[in-house]
Amino acid sequence: MRIAALSAALVALAGCVSTPGEPGLPGLPGTQGEQAANQNDCAVIAAVAKGHYQFGAGNTPPPLWLFSEGGDWKPVCEWSRYGVSFPTTYDPNRPHQPGDRVQWVQFRKPVYDGRGATIEAGILHGPLAGMGVRCRVVSGIAGWTLAGQCENTWIS
Repeated sequence: MRIAALSAALVALAGCVSTPGEPGLPGLPGTQGEQAANQNDCAVIAAVAKGHYQFGAGNTPPPLWLFSEGGDWKPVCEWSRYGVSFPTTYDPNRPHQPGDRVQWVQFRKPVYDGRGATIEAGILHGPLAGMGVRCRVVSGIAGWTLAGQCENTWIS
């Protein structure tokens, strides 16, 4: 009788255990639907925007450019939820007029692993005035945050 009750309790507890890919775990990409993955992507981007670039009330970001190699990554983010604002977006396919100031802050699709995420970002202030970085971001009680300094990847 005790063994049957113990077995039933263990089976019930096993149903409560989550694996790292399940969407219920904070900070890890979900396996069910793009909504969960997009929300993690949005939170990772916001962590770099606030932590590395210091975007906020006194530092408005240039137009936002979300970039992926295949062009199929298009997260929909409610930026105010993450405490950051991107008032304009950058369209690389829009023709520019002579004298137009080309500026952007670019975020590539984050890559997740067992320790958090790595994301590449870059900022262009004008012709030959920009730099790229690779940042490690971790998830914890306070949400997604930078794990130390970002590493420079390119400078123009």
